[in-house]
Amino acid sequence: MSKIDELVFIHQVAAPCHLAILAESIGIKTKVISKPSDLVVAKECNRFYMIAQKGTAQDSKGIPIIAARLVSQVPIALYQVERGSLDPKAAMLLGIKGLLYVDQGMDLLLTGLKKMIANELWYERALLSELFGHLVKRLDNNNEVLQDQDTVAMLQMLTNRERTIIQLVASGARNKEIAHQLCISEHTVKAHISSIFRKTQSRNRVELLRWAQNYQSQFELCS
Repeated sequence: MSKIDELVFIHQVAAPCHLAILAESIGIKTKVISKPSDLVVAKECNRFYMIAQKGTAQDSKGIPIIAARLVSQVPIALYQVERGSLDPKAAMLLGIKGLLYVDQGMDLLLTGLKKMIANELWYERALLSELFGHLVKRLDNNNEVLQDQDTVAMLQMLTNRERTIIQLVASGARNKEIAHQLCISEHTVKAHISSIFRKTQSRNRVELLRWAQNYQSQFELCS
């Protein structure tokens, strides 16, 4: 568990804050505030803020407006959350550390509390898996875009003569045959192929052929 100076509960209902009592039972210093107007955010203190969803003014996603206001300044989590009354994905994307539901037992609430003040997220596994899957897919798509951009840049470096030579190499032509067909010397063909190897990051004809096959569609567009 990370060291915190105080666990601050914003609890705007008349009933006692049982979660604060639970936190105190494990040695965490707590403070309960019933009026948001009494809240003073001290950035020099290492505090973690717990906001009860019940009894608060909320936005269209069910997120307490005070949480949305504070989340960019201090670590925030929500408790006394009614299932179905809040969009957990929106809460997570906003930066809220986790959710504690009213139907959860004391053991689970305590576990979630410990995890969150130790700087871990506390959301249901299905949601974490869903968002992680979206993140991986997005990263894969970004990588594909970057690879396509690199390929286009690489193709743009090739001269028209070099593209022609790549096509001839792909057809199986040797240097002598390429020289005869293009009416140039074999020495010039070798110079072109050396340049092609460098621009396509190929070490030999086999790698060049593999490169041409992998990027055939883009190559044909640029030819």
